[in-house]
Amino acid sequence: MRLLVVEDDATLQRQLSDALTANGYAVDVASDGREALYLGQEQSYDAVILDVGLPLMDGISVLRKWRAEQRTMPVLILTARDDWHDKVAGIDAGADDYVTKPFHMQEILARIRALIRRASGGADSILRCGQLELDTRTSRASCENELISLTSHEFKILSYLMHHLDEVVSRSELTEHIYAQDFDRDSNTIEVMIGRLRKKIPDGMIQTVRGMGYRLAKADC
Repeated sequence: MRLLVVEDDATLQRQLSDALTANGYAVDVASDGREALYLGQEQSYDAVILDVGLPLMDGISVLRKWRAEQRTMPVLILTARDDWHDKVAGIDAGADDYVTKPFHMQEILARIRALIRRASGGADSILRCGQLELDTRTSRASCENELISLTSHEFKILSYLMHHLDEVVSRSELTEHIYAQDFDRDSNTIEVMIGRLRKKIPDGMIQTVRGMGYRLAKADC
C-alpha cells in the first residue's frame, strides 16, 4: 500500500514516514500544500495523512481541490489540540478521519489500517481468502494456521491483492502501489515476486489474466 504523508515539521514527517515504512507501507512525503496538491493529482495513493497547517496552501484547501477533482483516496487529517474548527472544516471538506496532535504513532497506524480496510469494503483487521489469512496489524500471513515467510515486497503484493480480492490488478498498478515515488521501479520485478508468491500459497490462487494483470480469485479461495 502506498501512502502520502503531508507534514511541514521535518521531525514529525520523518517519524511518520519511518513508522509507516517499518509497517510495510511505501511512503511519499510532501512539506507544503502545493507539493501535496500536485502529488495527489498525479499519483495514486491508498491513503493520505494530511496536516491542516501547511505553508503555501493549507491542508483544507488541498483536500477541497482533491475532492473537487474526484480524487477519492482516504484522507486522515492532523489537527492542533482542541481546534474543533479544523476538525469540522476537514470533515466537511471530505476528510475520512482526524487525529489531534500530539498523538501516539500506534493510533495513526490503526486509523490508517481502518481507512484502507473501509476503502476496500472490509471491516476486519484480518483479510481472508479461504485458508489464507493476512493480519494487517502484525504484517503476518498464514495458511491453515501456518505462518508464511514473505519478503517485505512479497507481503506488499499479497496485501494489495487481498485488499482487491477478485479484481484484476495490472503490473503497473502493483508497481505504483508498492514502491515509493523515489524508488527505482522495475515492473519485471513484479513477475518475479508473483512467481515466488505462487510457490508459498495454495496453487491457483493468483490467476494471470492475459494482457491485463493478476487476480486473487474468490472462487479459488
